[in-house]
Amino acid sequence: MALASPYPDVEIPNLSVPEFVLAAGKERPDAPALIDGLKGDVITHGQLAAYVDRVAANLHARGLRKDDVVAVFCPNTPWFPVVFHGIAAAGCVMSPINSLYTPDEIAFQLKDSGAKVLITISLFLDRAKAAAEKSPVDEIVVLDGAEGHANLFDLLGEDAPSVQVDIDPANDLVTLPYSSGTTGLPKGVMLTHRNLVANVAQCRPLIDFGPDERIIAVLPFFHIYGLTVLMNQGLAWGGAVVTLPRFDLEDFLRTIQDQKITRAFVAPPILLAMAKHPLVDEYDLSSLTSILSGAAPLDEQLALAAQNRLRKGADTGVSVAQGYGMTELSPVSHTTPDIGCEPPGAGQPPKGSVGYALPNTECRLIDPGTGQDAAAGERGELWVRGPQVMKGYLNNAEATAHTLDDDGWLHTGDVAIVDETGAYTVVDRVKELIKYKGYQVAPAELEAVLIGHDEIADAAVIGVPDKESGEELPKAFVVRAPGSELTEEAVMEYMAVKVAPHKKVRFVEFIDAVPKSAAGKILRKDLKAR
Repeated sequence: MALASPYPDVEIPNLSVPEFVLAAGKERPDAPALIDGLKGDVITHGQLAAYVDRVAANLHARGLRKDDVVAVFCPNTPWFPVVFHGIAAAGCVMSPINSLYTPDEIAFQLKDSGAKVLITISLFLDRAKAAAEKSPVDEIVVLDGAEGHANLFDLLGEDAPSVQVDIDPANDLVTLPYSSGTTGLPKGVMLTHRNLVANVAQCRPLIDFGPDERIIAVLPFFHIYGLTVLMNQGLAWGGAVVTLPRFDLEDFLRTIQDQKITRAFVAPPILLAMAKHPLVDEYDLSSLTSILSGAAPLDEQLALAAQNRLRKGADTGVSVAQGYGMTELSPVSHTTPDIGCEPPGAGQPPKGSVGYALPNTECRLIDPGTGQDAAAGERGELWVRGPQVMKGYLNNAEATAHTLDDDGWLHTGDVAIVDETGAYTVVDRVKELIKYKGYQVAPAELEAVLIGHDEIADAAVIGVPDKESGEELPKAFVVRAPGSELTEEAVMEYMAVKVAPHKKVRFVEFIDAVPKSAAGKILRKDLKAR
C-alpha cells in the first residue's frame, strides 16, 4: 500500500537547474550568495549568474558539448557552485569526485563516467595527474593555477560568446555522483535537472527559509547532500552559502559566530563535537536557529544533548533534528520540518525520527521476509517513489533493476517504521553498506582491494559497531596465502595507501576460510556472529 506524504503536492518547475537556482538572485543581485568562511571573500547573486554564463561559454569554446561529462575534484570553495552551474548551463554533466580519493579511485570514476575534462586545484594535482595517466582525459583545469594548465581565469574569459543549450529537464542529466547504492562497487547515479529541481522545491514547504538566511557549508559539495541541500537549496531561496574547505571545529565555530550563521546542515560526528567539546562554550552561536543532521543515523540522545547545550543562554531556541535520503533520491525523501511548518494536524516528530515524507513523495514499507506490505505499525524495508528518484545507474541495467522497479519504486535497503502521524524512524538496514562519518563504504570494494595483495588468498569485510561514535568501522577477515606470515598491521598499512581515509580497515582478523553460500555469496551474518 502506498503511503502518501502528509503534505499536498507542490509544482515542479520545468526548468534546468541553473535557471531554477539562479532565479532568486535576479531580485537581489547585490545580496551575498557565496562567502568564503576563512577569507571572507564574497560573490553576490548577480556576480554568480554572470560567472556561470562565462564558465558555460568557455567550456563550449574548449569543445565541450551537451552530455559531455566534466569531473570536478575540488573541496568546498565559493567557486565550486560557479563551476557546477557553469557545467550545467553548458548542457554538460558534472561528476563530483570525493576529495579523499586515491589515484586508483579517481581513475575508476574518470573511466566509468567517460569524463572528458577534470577540474581540480593545485593541492590535488598530483593525484589528479596520476589518475589521468591511468584513465586519460582531454584536459586538466587547475582552478588556482599550475604551469601548463588552464585555470579559473580561463573559464571566466570574456571573449567566448554566451551559449544557449536546449535542455530537457526530465531526461537530461545534470550530475553523475558515485554511490555504492545498496550493494557492490561504486556506480554512477544518473540525476536529471528535474530530479534536483524537484528536490529543492519539495523541501520548501518544510523549511521557513527567510531572505537573509546564512547556511554554513562544511559538508562537501561532492556529496549529494552538500550539493542539493546546502548549495542549491541555499542559493535557490536567495540566502548566502558560507563555505569551509574541510571540517575543523574551531574554524566551524568561529565562522558560525562571525558570519551570523542561521542554519547548519551536518552529519552526526559534528553534532557529537557540538554536544561534548569544551571549545563550543567559547563562541557565540546564538544566531543559529536550526541544525539538521543527515547522511547517517542520529541518536536521539545525542540530538537532545546538542540542542540543550546550544539553547543555554541563546536568545532563540535552536532545534536539532534529522532527515533521510540517499544519493539515488537526489538526496532527500524525508525530513523534520521547521517549527510552524508541520503538516496539518501533526506536530514536531519525535527526536529519533527522520520526519515526514516530502511533498510529491510516496512510501511503502515491505516485509523483507514475505515481500508484502508490512502490517500497520510494523517495520519494513522503505521503498520511495517521487520526482527525486534517480533515472538509474550509468551503464548498469542489472544494478538499476535491483534497486529501481518497473513501477518506479526505489528500494532503499533501509528498514523503517512509521507512526500514526506519518513520522518515519529508520531502525535498521538490510543492505550491506557500512556508513562511516556520513560516507558509504562498500565491503565489496574493500574486498577487491584486499584480494589484490599477493599474500591474501581471500577476504571479507563487515562493519562492526564503534561505541564511541555510534557508527560502524570496517573490519577485514583475511585468509593468508600459503606460507604467508602477514600481520594485522601490514594489512592495515596496505589498505591505508590504497583507499581514502574513511574506507580504511580498522580491524583485522585472520581466518582459515571465508564462509560462503553455495552460490558463492559471502555469509556476512556468520562473520558478524563471531
